[in-house]
Amino acid sequence: MKHWIEAARVRTLPLSISGILVGSFYAMSQGFFNWKIVVLALSTTLGLQILSNFANDYGDGVKGTDNDDRVGPKRAIQSGLITPGAMRYAIFITAFLTFVSAMLLIYFSFKGKYLLYSIIFFVLGILAIASAIRYTVGKNPYGYRGLGDVFVFTFFGLVSTFGIYFMFSKQIDWLLFLPATAIGFLSVGVLNLNNMRDEESDRKSNKNTIVVKNGGAWAKKYHFFLIISAMVLVLLFALFFDLYRDPNPGFNFDIYLFLIAYLPLSSHLIRVYKNREPKLLDPELKRLALSTFLLSVLLSLSLIYFLSDMLIYYTN
Repeated sequence: MKHWIEAARVRTLPLSISGILVGSFYAMSQGFFNWKIVVLALSTTLGLQILSNFANDYGDGVKGTDNDDRVGPKRAIQSGLITPGAMRYAIFITAFLTFVSAMLLIYFSFKGKYLLYSIIFFVLGILAIASAIRYTVGKNPYGYRGLGDVFVFTFFGLVSTFGIYFMFSKQIDWLLFLPATAIGFLSVGVLNLNNMRDEESDRKSNKNTIVVKNGGAWAKKYHFFLIISAMVLVLLFALFFDLYRDPNPGFNFDIYLFLIAYLPLSSHLIRVYKNREPKLLDPELKRLALSTFLLSVLLSLSLIYFLSDMLIYYTN
């Protein structure tokens, strides 16, 4: 069991649910909420993340990408703790359970009343599961062609945040595009750190990540763009929300509670800036993932405070 928990890469799981938290509590601030949808969305997202981690372990393991040159923690197949056959079985089981969770999520969200929406989210669910597996598995995995960033940004940023809100409200709120993009950028930032750390070993294994294609110096600038852009986008979201959604407009500190998370994010950027040895970036993966989760939690709390203030305002 210990080896399977390690293969699931628990430190990546808080990051994967960040978009679900923000989208859910944004929906709550607009008067939409359903705990069944939240629970099923969380289980589906966690299933996708674990599935992606299992598939990544399997794909890189059987291709020989995970070898002695690799810097990070030894993977399950690489170290021989789990056999390729057992991992294939785990991938199948995880994919099936994730699919069941996704179907239940669609059912409780639309309940047969919105056939077109159900079809769209069914297709998105299939694409998400297939993409999680195909990242490193198969003859031509897209992770080996530098397209992993697109998958992470799309599914753990836009689809996660926008999708859960739409399941509650059956409508699109374009203001949510700001935090959805920010969470997508931060999630890509974690992947970029991983690719920066593994640049040397990935190049030897012909794993052409975006870092391998463009080089470490470019990757560091790209990383700063992702993190700083995310911080700016969340701040813009709070400003617009405060100005146009609050029934009592003005500067309200409650909605800016998330600024606390900018401290570890800024500290992270300083460490990345000073780094001269990519192999030493491994601890930053966990720090950035937890900082992103902290940001999503604090932003969600801010939205809850807004909801309580709004109720008090209209009650009085």
